[in-house]
Amino acid sequence: MPATPAWPPRSAPRLFVDETLSLGQAITLEGNQAHYLSRVMRAGEGDAVILCDNRTGEWASRVTDTGKRAITVELVQQLRSREQVPDLTLCAALLKKPNFDLVMEKATELGIRALQPIITRRCVADRINLNRATTIVTEAAEQCARTALPELSEPLKLDALLRGWPEGRTLFFADEMGGPPAAAVFSAHRGPAAIIIGPEGGFDEAERAAIRALPQAKAISLGPRILRGETAAIAAISIWMATAGDWQAGLCDDPSQN
Repeated sequence: MPATPAWPPRSAPRLFVDETLSLGQAITLEGNQAHYLSRVMRAGEGDAVILCDNRTGEWASRVTDTGKRAITVELVQQLRSREQVPDLTLCAALLKKPNFDLVMEKATELGIRALQPIITRRCVADRINLNRATTIVTEAAEQCARTALPELSEPLKLDALLRGWPEGRTLFFADEMGGPPAAAVFSAHRGPAAIIIGPEGGFDEAERAAIRALPQAKAISLGPRILRGETAAIAAISIWMATAGDWQAGLCDDPSQN
């Protein structure tokens, strides 16, 4: 006999919703989410949709009704509780919009817990559209099957960031002037951490001195080449996740994939 297909299937679309989810609950999806399900994914009655609420975790649901502007689903099974994301914050200087969009997207996929945009003297931007940024990280979290959205904050000037830096969190400074290899430093670290990445053109000398003067700061090197801001962010997070994060934990415990 042929094996019974796994349910929900791997191809089931994933969406974050605002409601707190519970078994048997009916959820009506409207707007862009309804358009995505009906027009892009061609979801029909009985099809599976995975929902997350950033609170209780991940749920499998079935489509019970489709309309021109709304789709209703019923929650039938909790797949995973909300994950415990490694306690890593990315403090990234604002870049040109497409480049910073890439940083937000990839940092979310790689597993950061929080993203703190910062404003430095050489930044080409001094603000972000927080609603748009939230959409970018939410879509990235849906794509990579996260059950916890990264915390996203309004931009801070560098001096304000350093002035209010918490005592118990190490700030790893990706300094283009050098430092110990990042992998060696990260692998020896325990506890809450953050990585600070500069803008196009890098930090100026006063900013570099201010960061290095912070007692919780540790300079690191990302190798012999000078990296663009977006490349440095992606590289640093990747090294941290591989040496001190959760990349050695294996596959997620997802009943839908058993």
